[in-house]
Amino acid sequence: MCGRYTLLADQLEILDAFGLEHDIDDYHPSYNIAPGQNVLAIIHDGKEKRAGYLRWGLVPSWAKDEKIGYKMINARSETAHEKPSFKRLMSRKRCLIVADSFYEWKKTDDGKQPKRIHLAERKLFAFAGLWDKWSHNDKNLFTCTVLTREANPFMQDIHDRMPIILPKEKEDEWITPEKYEPTEAREFLFHLEPEEFTAYNVSSHVNAAKNNDETCIAPLAD
Repeated sequence: MCGRYTLLADQLEILDAFGLEHDIDDYHPSYNIAPGQNVLAIIHDGKEKRAGYLRWGLVPSWAKDEKIGYKMINARSETAHEKPSFKRLMSRKRCLIVADSFYEWKKTDDGKQPKRIHLAERKLFAFAGLWDKWSHNDKNLFTCTVLTREANPFMQDIHDRMPIILPKEKEDEWITPEKYEPTEAREFLFHLEPEEFTAYNVSSHVNAAKNNDETCIAPLAD
C-alpha cells in the first residue's frame, strides 16, 4: 500500500518537471503527507495540464457518506477496472499525484521499522492516481486515490505492495483527456516497468501524522 509520502521540492522545480504553465495556489512542501490531507495533483482539463489540491481518500460521486474516503486511499491496479468505485475513473478521471519519496513500514522482530523510499535516478515523480468529485447538500469534495501494484523485487523485502510510479515519459499519457476503456487503462499500468529504488531507515517520529519536520526524513544511525 501507500499510506505516507513526502513532497519537499520548491514550486519552480515542480512547474519545470511537469511542464506546468501556472503557479500552484497555496503550495507548501511536507515531510509527512497522510490520508485525509490535501495533496498536490495534476490533471488535464482538455486544454492544458493544471495542478491543484485533492483530498487523499477517494469519495466516489455516488457515495452516501464522505467518510468512505478513509478506506479508499489506495486502489489495486489489478482490479480497479472492475470495481464500481474505480471503473469509471479509470476511463476518464486519471491524475498524477506529485511526490519525491514515500514511507513504508517493514516488519522486523523488534516491530515495524519505517523506511523512506525514493527513486535512484530522479528526484520528483508522480504516483498514478484516480480522482472524483462528490457533491452533497451544497458541499463539493474533490478527492483522489493512489493506484498500487504487487511489489517489485526491491520492495518485496519491505512490503508486498507498492505505489505505481509513472515513468517520466508516461506521465502525460496517463492523464491524456482521451477516454480509455477501463481495461485499456489497466493494461497501460500493467506494462509499466518499475524504476530502481533506494531506501533507508528513519525514526518512528514519522509514525504520527502530526509530525511534519526534518526529523521525519533523518536517517537512523547504523
